[in-house]
Parts: sequence; structure tokens; C-alpha cells
Amino acid sequence: MLRVAIQSKGRLYEETMCLLREAGIKVNEGKRILLIPADGFPIELLFLRDDDIPQSVADGIADAGIVGENEYVEKGRKARLVKRLGFSRCRLSLAIPKNEDYQGLSWFEGKKIATSYPVILSEYLRERGVRADLHVISGSVEIAPGIGLADAIFDIVSSGSTLVSNRLKEVQTVLPSEALLLAGHVLTPDKEAVLNELLFRIESVQRAQGKKYVLLNAPKEKLTEITRLLPGVKSPTVTPLADGNWFSVQSVITDKEFWAIVGQLKKLGAEGILVLPIEKMIP
Repeated sequence: MLRVAIQSKGRLYEETMCLLREAGIKVNEGKRILLIPADGFPIELLFLRDDDIPQSVADGIADAGIVGENEYVEKGRKARLVKRLGFSRCRLSLAIPKNEDYQGLSWFEGKKIATSYPVILSEYLRERGVRADLHVISGSVEIAPGIGLADAIFDIVSSGSTLVSNRLKEVQTVLPSEALLLAGHVLTPDKEAVLNELLFRIESVQRAQGKKYVLLNAPKEKLTEITRLLPGVKSPTVTPLADGNWFSVQSVITDKEFWAIVGQLKKLGAEGILVLPIEKMIP
């Protein structure tokens, strides 16, 4: 049984659980106890605070974990990075009161900065020769300038709406962040095999995201031109129809490609264009 630590609540929790469901890994979320085994797959989910996950994986309390890159870097990158997962994207940024005139990082010299990420920020400022006073707090970092606790903040930014509501402006991105799949450096062969199967399922789901399966009928005289528009995974599948003047063409394309191509397909005489969603793509 592979123990996988995930965030106990929030956006990363929601997106992680959605990914696991699409990968055929289901748990009884209604229980919401600390440790829940999955149905029909040899993993159990350990629900933790996000900042506890990297160390829990590094210490062997959990065999693997899904956590934001911000926490992974802040905790010293002690666990093994298995895969960047590409969701829950955000960034760690410096922000200051919106009415301040910002001309560069020198603005922060001698200033007090509130943050929950002192390791990342102190290294960033030290490398650039900026000396500032870091005030470490957890939660509601964005209110610090408004109540006189700090001159600026260093925190997670997603949409930026929280900054706006607190009369702040983002002035410097320090670290882009996304969800990461971590694992311990030493797993038993059985656990490593489960981890590889988990990774295979995740990649199969993600490979299908943003893609559509397209089927259409193409006139023989335009077949070459139509297939040039539809590259597919390797190349389109072409099957002759009972009427020798027509062929069935099947391909996989992205959503963006489809809307750019569909008009050209129709001009070339394609008919019966059918677009289907793809749940998984197995290489």
C-alpha cells in the first residue's frame, strides 16, 4: 500500500481529488478522516496541511505526496521530485501598497516584509544584495501593510484579486509554482511499482486534456489536403467507405486546432464532422 499525502482542503485539494477520480482512484471523501484507503487501487490518502507534506514525504511518514512547488522549495527540496503536474498554478510575489512609486528592488532596502515563506524570500533578496526585515506570519499576510505590521508582503498570488481588495499591487514575481508529485528517495520495489502505475494513470489523463477525437467523411479527390490538416497522434486513420469516392478520416487534435481548422475542412468538402471528448490517452 502506497501512502500519498495530499492537502486537506483548498484549491489544491479539489484539483488533486478531481485528477485522482479521473485516474480511476476513488476514496470515500465523506469520511474526511486523517487516513483513507482508495477503492480498488493500492494507495491510501493521508490528509495534511500543505506545509507539512514535503517533510512528511522526506521523513517517510508518507511514501509520496502532492503539494505546491512553493512549499516544496520553502522546505528545502528534501523529497524526490517525480513529476510537475501542471495544475494549481500560482506564483510567489512581492507586493506593496498600490500608491507607492516602485522603481525596482531597491525599494525594499530596509523595509519590513510580511511573509509565510522566509526561506525563499531571504535567499532571493540576499542574492540581489537587498537587506530587509522579514516578519514571519502565517495566514492573512495581505492585511499586514494595512494595519501597519509591514511595509510590503511576499505571498502566493493567483488571480490577484486579494491584493486589489487590500489596496496592494504586485511588483515582482519571485517563484512560479504548480502542483508537484513527490516521493521518498527509497521505496520498496512494491511501492515503487504502485507509484509508477499512479504516474502512468495521471499522465494518461493529462495527455487527453484539451484534445478531441474527430471523425469525418472526406471526398477522394481532397483526401491528401484534408489529412495534411489533421496530423493526429502520429498520422490520421483513413478508411475507405463503401462508396469508393469517399473515405472516413479519424484524428486527434487540440481544441484550439479544431476551431482554426474546421472551416478549412468544410471548404475542402469534408462532411459528417463528428467531435468526441477523450477521457484517457495511452501511449
